[in-house]
Amino acid sequence: MASFKIEGGHLLSGTITPQGAKNEALQVICATLLTSEAVTISNIPDIRDVNNLIQLLRDIGVKVTSSAKGTFTFQADTLNMKYLESDEFVNKCAELRGSVMMIGPLLARMGKAVITKPGGDKIGRRRLDTHFLGFQKLGAKFRQIPERNVYEIGSKRLKGTYMLLDEASVTGTANIVMAAVLAEGTTTIYNAACEPYVQQLCQMLNRMGANITGIGSNLLTINGVCKLNGTTHRLLPDMIEVGSFIGMAAMCGDGICIKDVSLSDLGIIPDAFRRLGVKVEVDGDDLYIPRQKHYVVDSFIDGTIMTLADAPWPGLTPDLLSVLIVVATQARGSVLFHQKMFESRLFFVDKLIDMGAQIILCDPHRAVVVGHDRKLTLRAQRMSSPDIRAGIALLIAAMSARGTSLISNIEQIDRGYENIEARLNALGAKIERV
Repeated sequence: MASFKIEGGHLLSGTITPQGAKNEALQVICATLLTSEAVTISNIPDIRDVNNLIQLLRDIGVKVTSSAKGTFTFQADTLNMKYLESDEFVNKCAELRGSVMMIGPLLARMGKAVITKPGGDKIGRRRLDTHFLGFQKLGAKFRQIPERNVYEIGSKRLKGTYMLLDEASVTGTANIVMAAVLAEGTTTIYNAACEPYVQQLCQMLNRMGANITGIGSNLLTINGVCKLNGTTHRLLPDMIEVGSFIGMAAMCGDGICIKDVSLSDLGIIPDAFRRLGVKVEVDGDDLYIPRQKHYVVDSFIDGTIMTLADAPWPGLTPDLLSVLIVVATQARGSVLFHQKMFESRLFFVDKLIDMGAQIILCDPHRAVVVGHDRKLTLRAQRMSSPDIRAGIALLIAAMSARGTSLISNIEQIDRGYENIEARLNALGAKIERV
């Protein structure tokens, strides 16, 4: 198991470019299973979760080639159905949460799939009901196989229908859309997620020959087609990495430029940092975060304490609350953070408290941060990364801290951030992988 050794207190400066979007990659790579023709995807990040998914596709018979760094061509013209039903395949899926996105395409094109509970971050319950209820409405049948602890799901031909999703699940929406594009008739999905990555998936499917309207709204209409063709696609920059870099620049930056961020697809992420007093300047499609000796937390019009809460798009993504909490520890003022979606995601704050942060964990969903206004510097600590986003937040905290910190279980960080120590060291950080 690897660790990061971080020598804190170094100011960072220069230019950094975000990687391709991890969450989009998991969706569109699985969408290549919907056609026997070649699909080329560029700007794919070299990270653990994506690499494991690509290997999983190779295992089931997908031909995968790479013409340049970050550019892969997938051709699913011959799938190994025997392997798809094997215990080995099911066990590999159980280790990778992104594997759940294969169910919709396999069900649509092959008529069946074998599934088990997928892995991923330990951040609380992440139910899959929305996916399965959607598949059932399309006509799929489930059969439990207790001795293997798996479910078989199948349908001779899915049929379009109207459905109101019980929650605006991003992966649920994507999975149902991928199943519906080859269904017979028209599918209408209300309360659909409308994140940029879902929009990207739908636009890619339309280029492949699908007929999806309402893209960007919470009401999607899919007219089923008989087959899909090949296409090319480029991933958006990763909005979570952009937000992580804004937080890093606020905490320990001496003027940092974040290049090619696709500003129109960031939603309210820059404004969330501005509410903490962080200056975020826009230059075309780039962001510049100048050095600030002090940043002051905004307050609501009536003078009440600032509250930042996650919400479905275009609300604030829950993946950035960990970074925002770290940034708030050195702000002037207090902030209430309300993490509504996952009941274990705030449990990493005990590590920040050990570093000297003033945080009151009210319950599993709420924490109050009382900012130090840089009068008290965080102390270096030994700690472990519990999940991807808490891991990058702890790394940012360690870079700003006094002394040398050690973060273990950095494989979690590697799942979502490409070659992060080299990229940050190029800006002036002192991070060693040990």
